[in-house]
Amino acid sequence: MRIALLSDIHSNIQALEACLAHAAAQAPDQYAFLGDFVGYGAAPVEVMDLIMAYASKGAWVLLGNHDEMVFNIQDTVGAEATQASSSAQWTRMQLPEHQVEFLKTLPLQVQHEGNLFVHASAKDPGQWHYVDSEMRADQCMQAAEKNFQAQRVFTGHVHHQTLYYRGADQKMMLFNPTPGTSIPLSRQRPMVATIGSVGQPRDGDTRAMYAMLDCAKSSLSFHRVPYLFSRTAEDIRRAGLPEKLAQRIEAGR
Repeated sequence: MRIALLSDIHSNIQALEACLAHAAAQAPDQYAFLGDFVGYGAAPVEVMDLIMAYASKGAWVLLGNHDEMVFNIQDTVGAEATQASSSAQWTRMQLPEHQVEFLKTLPLQVQHEGNLFVHASAKDPGQWHYVDSEMRADQCMQAAEKNFQAQRVFTGHVHHQTLYYRGADQKMMLFNPTPGTSIPLSRQRPMVATIGSVGQPRDGDTRAMYAMLDCAKSSLSFHRVPYLFSRTAEDIRRAGLPEKLAQRIEAGR
């Protein structure tokens, strides 16, 4: 089975369509959408229409923290959190009720043949911990093994493409993948992969991100896909959303 892994779309329909087209050319058997479909961008309804269409055909669709914020908006502290909350409130006003209800039904994780798919960390999935260091990858992996009997974890949330694996000394080690290169995965070596963000890259590269897992070959490929980010930024400005959100798209940060 080949599984296309997409996460952190953030209401960016141009990036989502580009990644789906790129993935379709590889004929995946399954699609897994790992959360954060909305927030920040200007096309939440269009993105949700597409996600729900894939869900109706059997795609795995998980809840992300920005999705939860749409129906559970809370008081926030700090500029970044306030920006996310403001975006969530705007998004909630755009979404029709059936899309909000769909978000409320989404699970926090899906398991398949020793693989765990989750938006954030396997350690308390609903607390939205970031997997952004070897230490946090180790916490994620330990929770996956103990609570889900999983040897591999695929996650989003951090907006970067990274692979962590357990070395011979049992410590988690960091590996920075090269886009488009197939990485062999050992069934004896537990690993955590952060698959990056479709709709809001934050590594200085404007290209969208997703990954492809080949279960039969036991391999993983990370991908970068160009898209019309200038149109996405223009749509954000036209919607009256904060200027910083448009600038982040243009800078890939």
